[in-house]
Parts: sequence; C-alpha cells; structure tokens
Amino acid sequence: MKSDHPLTQLEADEQAEVLRNKLNKWANEYYVHDQPSVEDSVYDQAYQELVNLETDFPEIITPESPTQKVGDQTLSVLSKVTHTIPMLSLGDVFSKTELYEFINHLTKDGYPYDYNCELKIDGLAISLRYEKGKFVQGSTRGNGRIGEDITKNLETIKSIPKKLSKPIDIEVRGECYMPKSSFAELNEARQDNGEAPFANPRNAAAGSLRQLDPKVTAKRKLSTFMYNVADYSQVEATTQTELLQELAELGFNVNPEFRPVNSVDELNQYLDEFETRRDDLSYGIDGIVVKLNPLTDHGTLGATVKVPRWAIAYKFAPEEAETIVNDIEWTVGRTGVVTPTAVMDPVILAGTTVARASLHNPDYLIQKDIRLGDTVKLHKAGDIIPEISEYIPSKRPKDSQSYPIITHCPSCDSKLVHLDGEIALRCINPMCPAQLSEGLTHYASRDAMNIDGLGPKIVAQLFEKQLVNDVAGLYNLTFDELLTLDKFGEKSANNLLAAIDNSKANSLERLIYGLGIRHVGAKAARLIAQKVNDMDTLMQATSEEIAQINSLGLVIADSISTYFATEQAKKLIQQLKAAGVNMKYLGKSSTPSNSFFTDKRIVLTGKLADLSRSQVSEWLENQGAKVSSSVSKKTDLVIVGEDPGSKYDKALELSIEIWDESHLKQVMQQEN
Repeated sequence: MKSDHPLTQLEADEQAEVLRNKLNKWANEYYVHDQPSVEDSVYDQAYQELVNLETDFPEIITPESPTQKVGDQTLSVLSKVTHTIPMLSLGDVFSKTELYEFINHLTKDGYPYDYNCELKIDGLAISLRYEKGKFVQGSTRGNGRIGEDITKNLETIKSIPKKLSKPIDIEVRGECYMPKSSFAELNEARQDNGEAPFANPRNAAAGSLRQLDPKVTAKRKLSTFMYNVADYSQVEATTQTELLQELAELGFNVNPEFRPVNSVDELNQYLDEFETRRDDLSYGIDGIVVKLNPLTDHGTLGATVKVPRWAIAYKFAPEEAETIVNDIEWTVGRTGVVTPTAVMDPVILAGTTVARASLHNPDYLIQKDIRLGDTVKLHKAGDIIPEISEYIPSKRPKDSQSYPIITHCPSCDSKLVHLDGEIALRCINPMCPAQLSEGLTHYASRDAMNIDGLGPKIVAQLFEKQLVNDVAGLYNLTFDELLTLDKFGEKSANNLLAAIDNSKANSLERLIYGLGIRHVGAKAARLIAQKVNDMDTLMQATSEEIAQINSLGLVIADSISTYFATEQAKKLIQQLKAAGVNMKYLGKSSTPSNSFFTDKRIVLTGKLADLSRSQVSEWLENQGAKVSSSVSKKTDLVIVGEDPGSKYDKALELSIEIWDESHLKQVMQQEN
C-alpha cells in the first residue's frame, strides 16, 4: 500500500462495502430477475472502482466480493448442474490502451503475437454436453461451478444440433442470444399484453431460457453461437481458429466473423471494423474478445479464480447522447394498452436521428422520474430501441414537477384500468377509436390481409371522416368517398379499391391473424387454419379442441374462444362474409410427400426483389422444407437475393447448391 494514498484503509473498506452492496443488488436484478435497473456501463464503472480499491488495499477483499465471483446466479426452481470444469467469465478492458497492456504483458512473457479475434455476443453463456454425438444435457453458467439444467428449453432452439456429425463425447460452450428482430417483436408483444418489456436482448434471452415451460422458449426465436470446449483433449484442433472451424464441422452454429491476427495493425483493423459495423449486425454485440490462438498456451497460462489469463474482452464504450424532453405523449395500441412516449430534441444515435423514446408504462415513468424539461441520457437498447437511461439532476429546471399519470384514455376518455397481473394501463372500451384504428392498420398489414396502400395515415383519415368504424367497413368504401381523402386522386382511389377487393380472396390464416386476436401470431393462425379449414369450424371449436392443434396451448386457445364468444366478433364475421371475404383455408393441408423440398434444410439470404422473405418461408414450409437462419454442412440449399453477404460465401465454401430469386420463382410456378 502506498503511504501517500488519499484514502485510509478504513475509508477504503467503507467505500468498498457500499460498492459491493450496489453491485450485488444490480447483479441480482440482472442475472436472477432479468430486469436490470442500471445500464451495463454504470455497473462496469462501479465494478472497476471496486477493483481499484481492492488492488490498492488487498486487505479489504472479502470472499463474497463481486470481484471474486463469476457473474450469474442460479434460480432455485431449476435443477442444478455441477460443472466439472468451471465455466469462467472474461476479464474486461474498456480502452485500447488497456487492451494493448494486456497483450504487451503476454508478449514480454514470451508468447508470440498470435491471437484470434471474435465478437462478444450479448447473450447468456451455455454449456452443451454430448455423448456419442447425441445431445444429452444443456445448462447455464450459473456461478461458474453450479449452473441450471435447461436441457428441455435448449432442445427447442433450431441452431443447436441434436446429433453431431461424429459420434463423440464432448462438452461445448458458447452463447445463447436473441436476434434484434426477435427482441423488437417480443417487447412489442409484451407491451400489447400489459407486461414489462425486457431491458435488452441479453436479458430477454436469459428470461426465455429460464422458462419452466419449453413452449414459451420455443416461441422466442433464440439462436446460439458456440466458441469453446470444456476439455481441449476432446478435439483435434491446436488453435482457437481451428477449434471454431472444427465446431462448425460438427454441426454447431459458429459466428463467422472470427479472424486470426498477427500484428497490431490487424488487431486495430478488426476493432475499428466492428465498432462501425455493430449496428448493422442482426444480433447484439458489446465488444470484441481477443484470445491467444495456440490452445497449449491456454493450459499453460491457466486462470485466476474468476477469469482466464489467455483471453480478454474489449468492451465498446456505450453510445449515448444528451437531449431535452419536451413532451410526454400517451398512445393507445390495438389491444388497449396505453403507453407513454418521450418527445425530445432530435439527436443522432447509432447512425439514425432519434426524437422519440418509449417510456413503456407508468411504473417505468415513475421509476425513472422523467419530467418535462429534463435533460436526459439517451441510448439504444440492444442497439435498436431508443431508451432513456437517466435524467441529469444538475440540469433539471428549478420549477420541475413530477409528471402526472393519466387516468382516462387520450382517445375516448374512458377510465383506464389495471387488469389483474398487469403493470400496463389499459383502455377496455371496445369502441375506442384509437384501438379500432390500430386494429384496422394491423388488418391491412402485409402478413395479414396485405391491403397495399392502406397505411396508418390513410386509416386515420378514414376514421376522422367517419368513413369506416371497423374492418368490415373497408368493403363498403366507394370511389367518391376515397376522393375526399388528402392527396387522393383517381389513380390512388382505384388502386386502393382494387387492393381491398383483392384481399377478399386471401386464405383463412391471413384473416385469422388480421382480426388481431390477442396472443395469435401469423404462425399460430396458419396452424389453426390448416387444421380447421373454415371459419365456422373455428368459431364452434372449444378451447380444449383449439389447444390440441400442434400443441398451441390453453393461453392461445382461451384467447380465441373468448374472442369468438362475443356478439361483436360474431357480427363482424357475418359482415365480412356478406362482403364476400373468403372464410376457407386455401393452402395445402398436408405436406406433399413427393415434393423436392421435403425435409430439405434451406437458408434465405440477401434482399429479394419481387417476393417477401416471409412469403417465401411460408411457401417452403408448406412444401415440407425446414427454413434455417444459418449455413452449415447440413444445409441443402441456399436461396440468395441482392447483397447476400457471408452466408453466400459460406455456401460457396461448403459447395452447397445455390439458387437465385428467378430460379426460385420458376420452381414455385411449377410446384403450384
């Protein structure tokens, strides 16, 4: 200890105890409840302060200190798994200077400049155990020595192979993550259902993996990247680069962006490239992992009680911007959930201009204590969703007052309610104009009735001019009525009328999804339509009968039966029938046994010019194909559009058959 240190040992001990209490509380929120109350950067800063104190005063270190433990905690309700070989976390550095210090230290100790760089995936660490090539157990990292058994949940994730290409015994470790698109869909659905949104994709993935019901996990569209093994004697590889290649050959999903580097320039190039590209990736990353490449060096260097000495995580600085809250607007969704949104001075964040950020629900607004006139720190949760992390107390206006929570619907003035078990405020007036307007927009959307040209602005005008009251009213619109809309000429009116008329011929699954029944997504709607074949059968089905359809479950089944039990729904269906809307399933009820696509693993990549990705995926699945998100040796066919990227390159490398969009369209016409 230095004699000129500004703190005494007693003062350092007191400060350390305050930091430990904070960090343990935040870790419990993050790891156990999957709902952090502070940003990662706030936790990292406090953690580094504690590390500095304990470095200067080693006498104050306690066994319970967060610096002496591997991060995650286990849930008491899940079975436990003991890691024979501990699952360690990585040490963190927050600047290039610190990263170079780590590398220089290894270089001075005689280790050559031979590293493998990988992306630091923002997910949950998992371990997969195989016996004779068959998946037998999967677990979380937990506290590094004891994790949670989540085998049944992991079995629902498509990127995890149930059988390897070789009949070997092996334990593979990696990251389970939630793609950005899945994260956005999940939070939107949670808000519609009156549930608290997840703070970021990592917590969404953790919450999804720790479900007691695997069906819930299956719906969350999780994926994985594997990057290590518990015991190097289980593989033939001699370097980390070769290990990743070997894992891919065994059938695991490996992040394709890894790269060996042999100089400072190559390392800098990798760091700079992915700090720039991180926003364009389909998954979240929060840094770069740098590992010594020779696996023998890993064994030689070993690890501390918490982290390996042969690897380090370089964490990106959080991208934040300061802005001022000018207003808080309340909007009503199609399920009646009323959501506060902060309206701010526009700022550039992660390459886009941001002027609005959801405040999710009243509890969130109260917890963050956001007020009009506040200067706030803004970031993007999961690199995609604008979110306010905190207000800046020193810049709060002196006359500032807490923002009042509304009690009545901003659209229809009905009294708002909290339904049982919900944190959301909800308008339960079935004739609320805002809900009807949102419902009609959903009905016209691409995955529903696909009425081209009928977007939110046109829908708002239709309601404002009282030309429609519900979706059935669309089919009574006239040419002259449409001409009264702003910027609507004869061509626009004719095009919209044609699109509305075309929607009458849609298959039943589109109508079911378009009705906006709570919990019923596009995939569930298709499974239901395939089974019941017509609307009358669905309306007469009991909740128990619906629940049996492809194991949809009682939540979806109860929602459907409750919906069709209302007089309003029955009247709406009769009106749609009278308008000539098709009520039958027009697709193939069973997979053709002689289809070229039966049991084929197919990957779509790049931008399609004439077909939508969802349209192609649905058609392929109807033909019996399995549509996958990643290319591996098990992939049978890759269909490419414009700018196909790394998946196309990997398909070429593995000599996998490749079709362009033109060839696909020809085959689709022949099969139909």
